[in-house]
Amino acid sequence: MIVGVGIDVVDVARFERSLERTPGLRTRLFTEGERDLAGRSLAARFAAKEALAKALGAPRGLMWTDAEVRRAADGRPSLHVTGTVAEAAAARGVTSWHVSLSHDGGIATAIVIAESGV
Repeated sequence: MIVGVGIDVVDVARFERSLERTPGLRTRLFTEGERDLAGRSLAARFAAKEALAKALGAPRGLMWTDAEVRRAADGRPSLHVTGTVAEAAAARGVTSWHVSLSHDGGIATAIVIAESGV
């Protein structure tokens, strides 16, 4: 059963300028495994984290680094959650995630579906 759906878009150039202007954003927003990716990939991952928060109902207290977008061997993205995000997901009965990322025309987009096992 679908618990929640979230979508977000990020202007890639604007996001890259923010990262240049405030280098600490990489550490605050991304896990060690994400930080060295290209700007458009980081923009898509940030959109996924925003979409994830929306799918959970935007609860307070989520830490950005408690959600990581990973790439499977076949190239598909997946979400790995820990800490504050895992707790919020468990409280809502979320047992699996579906995520789709895209970037084109200077925009990064992500859709996240939170699903329960019921």
